[in-house]
Amino acid sequence: MPSQQKMSGEQLVDVQKNADSAASLLKNLANPHRLLVLCVLASKEMSVSEINACVDLSQSALSQHLARLRADNLVITRRDSQTIYYSIADGPAMQLIHVLQQYYCHN
Repeated sequence: MPSQQKMSGEQLVDVQKNADSAASLLKNLANPHRLLVLCVLASKEMSVSEINACVDLSQSALSQHLARLRADNLVITRRDSQTIYYSIADGPAMQLIHVLQQYYCHN
């Protein structure tokens, strides 16, 4: 059985400070549609129509999921004329998506 280490007071304060942020990230990843969108975006920047071609969602539903991901700072956008391009933001979301891909995407 692995040994259990107690958290220092400083570590506990860090966990408490970041718990809401971590829970928000995990809540987004727990939604299969948002998880799929993040997995698609992990490989490259894409327009809404390109994302829509990869996921089985109406454009309205996809837009709602993208808005949620954007509000939670999990994706970033770039506008080129009339087209908005999305990419996954650097940080914990990107790292977790890569770990999940190692376990669940066998290509």
